[in-house]
Amino acid sequence: MLSFSNENYGQATSIANIKEKIIGQKSQPPYKTPVPEEYYIKPNATDTPLRKANAAFVMLARNSDLNGVVSSMKQMEDRFNKKFNYPYVFLNDQPFDESFKKRVSKLTDAKVEFGIIPKDHWHQPDSIDEKKASAAREDMVKNNVIYGGSVPYRNMCRFNSGFFYRHELLKPYRYYWRVEPDVKFFCDLNYDPFLIMQDQNKVYGFTVSLYEYEATIPSLWNTVKEFMKENPTLVSPDNAMSFLSDDGGETYNRCHFWSNFEIADLDLWRGEAYSKFFDFLDEKGGFYYERWGDAPVHSIGAALFAKKEQIHFFEDIGKKTLFL
Repeated sequence: MLSFSNENYGQATSIANIKEKIIGQKSQPPYKTPVPEEYYIKPNATDTPLRKANAAFVMLARNSDLNGVVSSMKQMEDRFNKKFNYPYVFLNDQPFDESFKKRVSKLTDAKVEFGIIPKDHWHQPDSIDEKKASAAREDMVKNNVIYGGSVPYRNMCRFNSGFFYRHELLKPYRYYWRVEPDVKFFCDLNYDPFLIMQDQNKVYGFTVSLYEYEATIPSLWNTVKEFMKENPTLVSPDNAMSFLSDDGGETYNRCHFWSNFEIADLDLWRGEAYSKFFDFLDEKGGFYYERWGDAPVHSIGAALFAKKEQIHFFEDIGKKTLFL
């Protein structure tokens, strides 16, 4: 991950900054500790590893994303999953075409499942004042805010923030790795990051940290502070607030983990603290009256409701997303 000096959207915070804000200046960051040899697959091994976590890849995709999905899966299989054989779960708000399912299933020996997102998990709720929401979208379009005029993008952000982990196909699993269409992994991964999460009691893993567009979240932090004030016992006493705020929680510094890559514990989102947190945010309507993204929502949730040592920086997983 690269270090930049300007706080513009799309630019990463530095490794040193992440180390200081999450781990603390005097502590050894966990990503500097070598991965134990026991987690690595033996060279030239052809057998499936004997020990695996209860985990799956999750990909949100449309039928029209087939080429990007194929590209990502080929990368994932070549770099990692042909050695570890974890299952895939594909989710779509529309039924997947048979041609999509047939093509995707041929790319892996692992189990592949295809699910439809329930309508109430995807579409704008009836409780949203559409006149107010449309006015907000128009204003964002005028100010050239990325995806500012898009309702489907807001549906996706809300779904990823509070509903994907509730899907029937994900209920059997404990951990997930979020994969997007059109990503490239440049390095072979010869150890199992799911086992790192499981054995070391990690609940959220990331590779990149960015600054969020301020125009998309003007009231988000005040809403977060309101929730914390009403629910102080739900906030972890050893949290990572210092990653989110430079003044003890008074203001939000806009740092967030880029959720296009996530390896996380589904129980973090299923737990009481995050469930109440999401419901609180959802009632405020900021996913539609503004453009709250799942990345800052997940980041704030992980930083507040987990211990800071439970957040893991997968520094060695090389990734680049292609924007088409």
